[in-house]
Amino acid sequence: MTESLTLVPPAFVVLLAALLLPFASRRVGHGLGLLATAGVSVWSYLVPAGTHLPVRFLGFEAVLFNVDEFSRLMGIIFGLIGAAAVLYSYSSAAENLQTAFALGYVGTSLGAVFAGDWLSMIFFWELMAVTSTLLVWHHGGPAVRAGFRYAIFHGIGGSLFMVAIVWHYVEVGSFLFSATDGLVAGIPATLAALGIGVNVGFVGLHTWLPDTYPRPHVAASVFLSVYTTKTGVYGLYRVFPDGSIAIAYMGAAMAVVGVTYALLQNDMRRLLSYHIQSQVGYMVAGVGIGTALATAGAFAHVYNHILYKALLFMTAGVVISRTGEENLKYLGGLRTGLPITAIAFTAAALAISGFPGFNGFVSKGMITAAAHYEHLTGIYYLLLAAGVGTFMSFIKFGYYAFYRNTDREFSVSTANPGQAIAMLGVAALLVVYGLVPDLLFSILPGSTADAHPFTTSHLLEGFALAGLGLVGFVVLKKPLSKVGAVPDVDAILNPLVFYGTRTVVRGLTETYAAVDRVVASGSYALAGTIVNPYPFLERVARSLDEEDVSVLPGSLQATIGTSILLMVVILGGVLVGVLN
Repeated sequence: MTESLTLVPPAFVVLLAALLLPFASRRVGHGLGLLATAGVSVWSYLVPAGTHLPVRFLGFEAVLFNVDEFSRLMGIIFGLIGAAAVLYSYSSAAENLQTAFALGYVGTSLGAVFAGDWLSMIFFWELMAVTSTLLVWHHGGPAVRAGFRYAIFHGIGGSLFMVAIVWHYVEVGSFLFSATDGLVAGIPATLAALGIGVNVGFVGLHTWLPDTYPRPHVAASVFLSVYTTKTGVYGLYRVFPDGSIAIAYMGAAMAVVGVTYALLQNDMRRLLSYHIQSQVGYMVAGVGIGTALATAGAFAHVYNHILYKALLFMTAGVVISRTGEENLKYLGGLRTGLPITAIAFTAAALAISGFPGFNGFVSKGMITAAAHYEHLTGIYYLLLAAGVGTFMSFIKFGYYAFYRNTDREFSVSTANPGQAIAMLGVAALLVVYGLVPDLLFSILPGSTADAHPFTTSHLLEGFALAGLGLVGFVVLKKPLSKVGAVPDVDAILNPLVFYGTRTVVRGLTETYAAVDRVVASGSYALAGTIVNPYPFLERVARSLDEEDVSVLPGSLQATIGTSILLMVVILGGVLVGVLN
């Protein structure tokens, strides 16, 4: 019995909860979702390594789920934060259908990270894009148009990844991860990097993040901040298990570009969305560096980032729901009206910035140390610069939302009990993993032998980045307050895609219409000739210098009529063949 339960794919448990939730009451449905996600977290921690379920899928040999040190870590944190997000959703008046879409998103993400072969992974990968799009669309309004752009991005990215996997199969003859070490190098790996690059937010492929995540329900944003990008990091590691220097430099660029744009934002969730790109950049850099320490650091940062990023979206959601305001310029002084939210935000801000004593300090330090040990000076300093920008961004966020005095007074109610439990529970983990990192090291893949977060040099580095961030914010506070909307590459990309698509559609439509007109006019003429062939015969007669068709020999009239009838039969046969 225990073995049978072990072999139940965790994704299916959550997907079953998603299917049942719309038909239950809010309390029962959300309770079911919480139990399912929490159960996956516990299952992932306890299930023996090497547990797997071989199947025949679409006629191919596949492994529907496989437990190793990487998938185990992903299952633990995906289930843990899923449970917190379900509790937050219930406490934030999310509808059952919305949470059902969210659980579908969680379940398909679990399917992707527990897959033991490329075919199963791409199957769940594409379903993850579908379920997350439905989660965005459910809110309506501006989320619908953003959801369409999101769907296009991920449709293209998933298609590139799928082509890479098919190419890999042609080369190797198997979809199983065990058949090769990573994806076949060359064009397949390049296509996979581009496809996965959409999910993780490669520079130039990232604009769906700040475009989409600020628009749905505040509880939906909590889920969205977690699964797509981190599943992407996991997929990137599967493609490049030994690293790639180009991927490492792309990660460093993501960290700097993301934090630069984040610093210029006033919309809270847009700021947080750009910081997803920046923080995922650290993970991508770790995967690209490829050493044991870098890989362990990348997945430690996946784990830690999920905790503090979800918490940041929770705190922003409470602020938005209580004040009705998304823009930091119009907020202030909320620490008195929302004390629990302010405490939770402060913990998350210190964690994401890498302040000593919080979990982000541990995982960021592992990645920067790996870059330093490998003498990747450019990557090392780019990541440090991104660290300074992160401190500046969250000093700005906290100052404008919670700590500055303003003439505008907000009469707000504090976070309700469910929201408070979810936020404070996650905040506590930020401190626990920051002060006792061995708890995290015990479940990490890769080697943590060279991870020493509390060395003097590392502590001084953390405090120095914090000091530079504080000074930077004080110096740039006034100029930053005057910055308006800052264009990103989507200012070029979106019109280009829109007008390019419209041009292609119009060109195809007009071409079809022209062909249709030619065929229709020819058909009408042919039908008229068959019904009344005499005008046609008169033209033939005139071409033969005869005055009237009646003077044509009867045999010639019969021959012409037979030819027309034969031509009709032949054309009909061709059409039937084409249609069949």
